[in-house]
Amino acid sequence: MADIHAYELPATALLRPYCEGGGYADCYATEIARPVSHAAFVEAFYTTPLFKLERLILALLLGRPASDAQARELADGRLDSFAAWTVEGRAENQLLLCDFQGRTRSWLMVEAAAEGHSTRLLFGSAVVPMRDQQSGERRMGAAFTALLGFHKLYSRLLLRAAAARLG
Repeated sequence: MADIHAYELPATALLRPYCEGGGYADCYATEIARPVSHAAFVEAFYTTPLFKLERLILALLLGRPASDAQARELADGRLDSFAAWTVEGRAENQLLLCDFQGRTRSWLMVEAAAEGHSTRLLFGSAVVPMRDQQSGERRMGAAFTALLGFHKLYSRLLLRAAAARLG
């Protein structure tokens, strides 16, 4: 079973700007004992049975379906929207997605490890604080606080599922 652990965001991470300004950002990592392309990681991540369940929920509740073929197109850089997300940024080894409300970000990155004989898979999320209508202050809100523990567990499970698919 893949070891999933909290990891410091790399300096070049497209998610890094969301660590500032009162928002929340996290990063989890694991290693695969072989070279893995970024496209293969993105496709594996969004086509795991666990993520397919999330895709089903998004399709039913929000009317935003997505298919495995679309996940492949997203991974290959041929698609700029997927289910509830649009591409906010791409680099050779990373992808940053923004949800349709602009509140959350999802980020995937690969790094060569152990002299190129293995690959570090990185997955992170960010939540942007909302502006309080009365005070004007930027806050995360009660729902964020209530769901943070679940989010951390779910993030680790998603990364583990992708690593297992690639393993």
